[in-house]
Amino acid sequence: MSTIKLFSGRGNRPLAERIAAEAAIPLGGLDIKNFSDGEIWVKYSENIRGDDVFVIQSTQPPADNLIELLILIDAAKRASARRVTAVIPYFGYGRQDRKDQPRVSVTARLVANLITEAGADRVITMDLHAPQIQGFFDIPLDHLYSSSIFLEYFRKLNIANLAVASPDVGGIKMARSFAKRLNADLLLIDKRRPNPNEAEVMNVIGHVEGKNVLIVDDLIDTAGTFVNAARAFRHRGALKIYGACTHPILSGDALDRIANSEVEFVAVTDSIPVRDGQKRIEVRSAAKLLAEAIVRTHENKSISSLFDIDKDK
Repeated sequence: MSTIKLFSGRGNRPLAERIAAEAAIPLGGLDIKNFSDGEIWVKYSENIRGDDVFVIQSTQPPADNLIELLILIDAAKRASARRVTAVIPYFGYGRQDRKDQPRVSVTARLVANLITEAGADRVITMDLHAPQIQGFFDIPLDHLYSSSIFLEYFRKLNIANLAVASPDVGGIKMARSFAKRLNADLLLIDKRRPNPNEAEVMNVIGHVEGKNVLIVDDLIDTAGTFVNAARAFRHRGALKIYGACTHPILSGDALDRIANSEVEFVAVTDSIPVRDGQKRIEVRSAAKLLAEAIVRTHENKSISSLFDIDKDK
């Protein structure tokens, strides 16, 4: 079997270091710098010929993170790596997954094509914004779920009289899985979005009064949807409100909105770096999940137990 090697871009170096520690595999040597005009330059500082290479890089804004991933993949292929796997904890540009109006791009497909053309042989990612993005790739893709991370955490909290909510119809499958495994009720919000990054809560489906509510979603960007959902549940008699979000984009005034909202706290993963000490933000690491997926992939073992969200149906 070829040697396994892990490398990290600059998109989320702290998570890569935690993954390496969990897998007991040191991060390989890599030189990355920018020319004065911003152009990215990459060089592997050790021999990777014939190796099984895993490149860890989230592709949150700025777009340099995506470009850097493509360059890392290309450089590894040109250095004669046997196999190159792109480990993408957060898959950016995934929200534009269909042509929902005229003259727009399907960026999720575009990015999938770029990663494939750069030379990736396989992709490991977590909680895609839309599951159908898996079909945009012409190479194998392993889609992990953060549910195991959050379920373990919330089970330990042992919250009584719990109901799990999805902030929109798109997240109903995730919410249903949480509700089933936490033995909780299921709630749903019917919302309307007048403009991008704006959400207006219209109706709450399900019994809320006297419940502790856990709102789950794959990402929080401006936190408008999340905060509006929490407010709607509070107005309908919810007791305590919690959140669980895989990808904490938290752009603009999102942190202030959450800090001043009705929510007790929001549990997030470290798929995207979050500054320590943020009010009402609890970070749970995805390093163990991703490390196990990497090691199993290298050893050609099944990783279905890591992404089968409905295995207990």
